[in-house]
Amino acid sequence: MRTVLLAFILMGPLSAADWGPLQYLVGSWIGEGDGSPGKGSGGFSFSEDLQGKILVRRNFADYPAQGGKPPFRHDDLMIVYRDADGKTLRAMYFDNEGHTIPYLVDAGANSAVFTSEGARDTTRFRFTYTRAPNGGPDSVKIKFEIAPPGKDLAVYIEAVAHRAAGK
Repeated sequence: MRTVLLAFILMGPLSAADWGPLQYLVGSWIGEGDGSPGKGSGGFSFSEDLQGKILVRRNFADYPAQGGKPPFRHDDLMIVYRDADGKTLRAMYFDNEGHTIPYLVDAGANSAVFTSEGARDTTRFRFTYTRAPNGGPDSVKIKFEIAPPGKDLAVYIEAVAHRAAGK
């Protein structure tokens, strides 16, 4: 027991990872948006896992019945991680529609851009979080774009999210 305690003291306490420009996304968010699937509402969270080695994003969007379409719900999970070099950020995305998408992540002071890996002759995706300048640290703009094979990216959904109270 003393050896374990001594080892813990020498190592120091486990601390959360510094996710740098993604750190502001850690927490729970509530949003509303509009786009090709229609007006919807939902929420997402980014939380550290595996002792700070990954960020896990859980997301959902509820769309009411509209335009003759029944209501539906979209759920997805994204795991953000550092590449072997410890600097390059990547992400892996999974959803209830059967999509699995690898992303490269380019994060700066005011935005985080997740761009799918793949050639122009495949369907491509880009997901952007931008700090809302007038919303302070508790507001982000979200844009999701899709490009069919050989085409340019086009906006599919735009939304604004606000940090959930107490998160």
